[in-house]
Amino acid sequence: QVQLVESGGGSVQAGGSLKLSCAASGFPFSRGCMAWFRQSPGKEREGVAGIDSDGRTRYADSVKGRLTISKDNAGNTLYLQMNSLKAEDTDIYTCAARYAGSRCVRNRLPSEKEYNYWGQGTQVTVSS
Repeated sequence: QVQLVESGGGSVQAGGSLKLSCAASGFPFSRGCMAWFRQSPGKEREGVAGIDSDGRTRYADSVKGRLTISKDNAGNTLYLQMNSLKAEDTDIYTCAARYAGSRCVRNRLPSEKEYNYWGQGTQVTVSS
């Protein structure tokens, strides 16, 4: 059974930092395609960062230079380092996974429909 469990969310002032973690189990983490999505009530879920099995990354334009996705294959953990946070980054952040991780972000961030497994989400609140 695949499980993705996020942690690290919280409240921070604008300009501050947070680091989210997503612990994976029951999934071939090192070979997977992993991503972070975010969503606010009434809005569509947005992909913010993705990472393929070789560690290549891709970001949404809105977060480039501020958010960094990374992974620890030995620890089966996905990370999202969030710096220079803005009020508009306030959302529920969820990690996602799928198989076929080779070059999965080569041309674009995969859409949410392309991911099979999801965590429960963690709230990030940025106050201005």
